[in-house]
Order: sequence, then structure tokens, then C-alpha cells
Amino acid sequence: MTNSNAKNDTKWPKSAKKAISLSYDDALNSQLDNAIPALEHYGFKASFYLELQSPTISARLDEWRKTAASGHELGNHSIFHNCSASKPNRSWVEKHRDLDKRSIDSVVAEIKVANDFLFAIDGKKQRTFTPPCFDTLVAGESYIPHINDLFVAIKGISNGASPAFSDVISGNVKTADELIEKIENFPENMDVINVLFHGVGGDHLSISVEEHNKFLQYLDNHRADYWVDSYINIMTLVNNN
Repeated sequence: MTNSNAKNDTKWPKSAKKAISLSYDDALNSQLDNAIPALEHYGFKASFYLELQSPTISARLDEWRKTAASGHELGNHSIFHNCSASKPNRSWVEKHRDLDKRSIDSVVAEIKVANDFLFAIDGKKQRTFTPPCFDTLVAGESYIPHINDLFVAIKGISNGASPAFSDVISGNVKTADELIEKIENFPENMDVINVLFHGVGGDHLSISVEEHNKFLQYLDNHRADYWVDSYINIMTLVNNN
């Protein structure tokens, strides 16, 4: 697995300066309703990190299968979206999803089952992973080294425990202008830019449809600078160089 935090010698398609991964977490209705049509309009492929217990999986399974068939990645975001309840503002974390109460073995087992579940949806054996909440410690130990070999790459923010992480521009930013400013000021020594969204025009941590479309329009206007693709396609290219 390659660390996309570092400068590498990968030559991006069409001589683009950097690669941009657009990702959408948690398997939300607004992603199917608003994000995917917008991405298809511009011809961009993205990564959708599915929280597999989400009601949209069973209710809209055919649409997720269609999403994968059209070239988007269905990434692993675990089954139950376990996060640490001990961190600030985490009162929403339910007891049975509290990472502080889990064991390394149970977390790893869940992630492996999630891969099997995803295979049943899209028939693919290779994919990438985003840790829920970017929390990776179980009883003070990172579970990342235990799952490195399961994935082409792992997306997140480095905690010093593993080189498998890469910086993320959070989709919690509410305007396209803010996202654009962050991209244009992204460190020169980093070749892969990750932009993470949740809801688009609905659900939680949402960006409006208008601002999301404005951001995609910017990327469309700057194809000479940025290669936009799914995280698995980007990191497969990095790993093969």
C-alpha cells in the first residue's frame, strides 16, 4: 500500500498536476438523489463509502449496484460505523457502536465481513477503506496495521501509527469557494487531494446541491490541472508506479 501523503513520480492522465478523489460517506439517500446525477453530468467517477447497516442499502440496493456498474467505487466504511464515544461531542455514538468498547479482533472481523457484503453487491474484490470518524484506536492500539493487506489504500488523517493515511479536505465545508481555496492552496508536495462529502442537499453534514454543483463545475473547468477519479483508480495507478 502506498502513502498518498508523499510526493510520488506518478504521471497522471492527460498530464494533470494533481489527482482529486471525491468521496461520499455513509450511504445516504441524498447521494443517490443528488450527488450521483451531478457526477454523471460532468463525467466524474467517485468513491462511495457505504455504511452497510444504512437503510438505503436494502431499500435502494439496485441503485447502488447501478452506481458500481457505472464506474463509481463502493468503498468499505464498515457495517456499523463504529466511532469513539469518549471524544468531544460524541454523545450521538450508541453504546453498541462505541469503538472504545470493542476489541481489535471484532473490528477486523466486521471490516472483513463488510468486504464480503460489498462483493455481493458489486462483484469486486479490490477496494479502499475509510475509517468511520477517522477513529482508529481500540484500547490504545490502532487497528489499521491489522487491515492494511485487505485494501488497495486507506483514506484518512495520519495519526502517526501508519503510513496508510492521506490528508482529507472535509466536505463539512459548506461552500464551493471554500473548497476551491483549499484545493488551490494544497501543499505542493502532495499529489493526491481527497475531498470528502456526506449529504448533498439533504441528510447530515450536508452541502447544498447548488454549492456541490458549483464545485464540480470548477473541476470541469480545470481538467488540465486535476484528474478526478475514484480513490481506488487513483491509488491503483500510484501503486503501479
